[in-house]
Amino acid sequence: MTMDGVLKDFLQTTSSRLNFASPIEKRLLGWKKGEYKTEQEEKWCEKAVKSLVKKLRKSNGLEELERTISTADHNSKCVTIARSLDSRLQVGTKKGLPHVIYCRLWRYPDLGSHHELKPVEHCQYAFHLRREQVCVNPYHYNRVDTPSLPPILVPKVPHTDIPSTLPEVPSLDKLSNCLSNLSGTSGTTSTSSGYLTEDSNGNASPQSQRTAEESLQPLPSPVSLPSPESTLPTLELEPVMYCEPTFWCSISYYEMNNRVGENYHASQDSVTVDGFTDPSSSDRFCLGLLSNVNRNNVVEQTRKNI
Repeated sequence: MTMDGVLKDFLQTTSSRLNFASPIEKRLLGWKKGEYKTEQEEKWCEKAVKSLVKKLRKSNGLEELERTISTADHNSKCVTIARSLDSRLQVGTKKGLPHVIYCRLWRYPDLGSHHELKPVEHCQYAFHLRREQVCVNPYHYNRVDTPSLPPILVPKVPHTDIPSTLPEVPSLDKLSNCLSNLSGTSGTTSTSSGYLTEDSNGNASPQSQRTAEESLQPLPSPVSLPSPESTLPTLELEPVMYCEPTFWCSISYYEMNNRVGENYHASQDSVTVDGFTDPSSSDRFCLGLLSNVNRNNVVEQTRKNI
């Protein structure tokens, strides 16, 4: 190995250990969209760029990426990296979809999820194609508006139609009297059996004949009932719009059967839960700062594994 090769390997190893940013990494970070919210986010973006530069050096895609970002060229070539087994990219302690990570970095800093991205037609390695290589060119994905759900029509009930008092419930004495009247009426009513009775000579009795003749009479025509549409009043409807909730899930932390700390509300598409002592952010829930005066040794040992 020549002296130049030894010096090059030494510089690469030293820069990776001391976490120095190369000129290309500095330029790529300079084109980042939006501002850093926290110091932790700034360090994570540096790791994401460093990871991408390391992967693209093997495929000679750095020049195309830099030219695309600097010129915002939608007709540029694909910039690809290898697809992982779960299609996600590990950057530090966080995992995410690679095209979403770099679209947030260089085009859409407020991007919610991959559902808001649609690849351009000429992208040959778009994420949804499930090929071995994934295109991370941020200008090969355009943002689409999340389709809004149509409003739901509900009956509009005026406040004047709502009764202020409940209807009076009859007492038990009144109910018992009604039941006794009904039972007495049913006991005095005679019902015909519908069978013909014969006298001693085998002739049908006049009463049974009348009963038979009445049963043979044609049934009266059915009474026409009004249609449900004509009986129901016309309802006045009002639209109720669907509003997307601010948080898609809530995480509670328990020790034994006691909840510790406040609920964590998640707004990002992925959340990291760990036992470190950093303040919790929009995509990270840290349990290290949560204190409990009733914490025993079993809980302490368990928390060490988080």
